[in-house]
Amino acid sequence: MPIQWFPGHMTSARKKAAENMACTDVVIEVLDARIPEASCNPMIRELREFRQRPCLKILNKTDLADPEATRAWLAWYERQPGVRAVALSCKKPGDVARVPRLAQALAPHRTDGTKPLRLMIMGIPNVGKSTLMNALLNRRVAKVGDEPAVTKSQQTLDLGGHMTLTDTPGMMWPKIAHDADGFMLAACHAIGRNAVIDEEVAAVLGDLLLARYPAALVARYKLKAPPVDGHAVVEEVARKRGCLVRGGGLDLEKAANILLTDFRSGALGRISLETPESRAAMLAAASAAPATAQEEADDES
Repeated sequence: MPIQWFPGHMTSARKKAAENMACTDVVIEVLDARIPEASCNPMIRELREFRQRPCLKILNKTDLADPEATRAWLAWYERQPGVRAVALSCKKPGDVARVPRLAQALAPHRTDGTKPLRLMIMGIPNVGKSTLMNALLNRRVAKVGDEPAVTKSQQTLDLGGHMTLTDTPGMMWPKIAHDADGFMLAACHAIGRNAVIDEEVAAVLGDLLLARYPAALVARYKLKAPPVDGHAVVEEVARKRGCLVRGGGLDLEKAANILLTDFRSGALGRISLETPESRAAMLAAASAAPATAQEEADDES
């Protein structure tokens, strides 16, 4: 079942962000390093490109992502006009300390000291925007939590060094165009749990892990061989972790949560669910696929 999630407060958040984009010099977009493009909100791209604002792409949670995939993504983003990219962990002060200098380089007209450099942090829920905000200001000014959509209001603060920083709520977009993106977002905990079925998300995650990191699954759960598909991965996790229901059947919901938690925490290792090459292949396959009956009906109406 396709995953969609667009809470009501995000409509007002988008409107407010559009208003403030006019008086922003540089957009700092926080992405999940494990799924950089899947976690890139197309509405943010539209807003900043309409105002012709440069963007510093921060691939956060890089300590959880595959270093080789991260290097490929950095090179991919650096080829885009008006974009700089950096991989870091917002939980590491040394990493965060690089951000103001990188942002300043994107707005050389703000180096004369006549006006402050105005920065705006944007991104989807649960990618680390509030953690970055707190680290940059060296104090807790934004609520942080391991659940999507913790921040629901916008605030602007003085960063020092003749810079201001605006924090925005995490914004999704009204329709996730590709089913794969919805499942990757859910696997990385960027979507509210009320919009997903953990067993389905874990099965898709299992398929991705089998395709890219089968050895990690075998090592983590002490398997004799990689399972045949994602559903079998969840079943094997249930057996290995003793996830049983009354009567001896497998508790697949509990096993799904174990697999998702192991992935999100890094217990499975440093894993990226997409690369520039896999992204291109997915988009090519989507464009070549025949339209669904509903899409055809929409086109005719």
